[in-house]
Amino acid sequence: MAWIILCFAGLLEIGWAMGLKLSDGFTRLVPTVLTLALAVFSIYLVGLSARSIPVGTAYAVWAGIGAVGTVIFGIVIFAEPVSLMRMACVGLIVAGIVGLKLVDGSA
Repeated sequence: MAWIILCFAGLLEIGWAMGLKLSDGFTRLVPTVLTLALAVFSIYLVGLSARSIPVGTAYAVWAGIGAVGTVIFGIVIFAEPVSLMRMACVGLIVAGIVGLKLVDGSA
């Protein structure tokens, strides 16, 4: 269950990272409020998952999911640049996330 919570926290991190762009430097009220709410809930869920997943693993997986998702959404939604090297780096992050899950001793 902790891994499911952690994955959900990572998805929320993608949401609040996208909100940073949509809030326009925290100058737009609704995106700012949503961004802050997503950030707080995301961090809360990481804390819950860290009860049974090592904190270093939980944090790295959470940040990795957020980073990969934010890059992909940035490319798709905001037409950010895409290159072979950029995608290779994203692949390395995914490999790290998978590797941490595989070596973790928790269920």
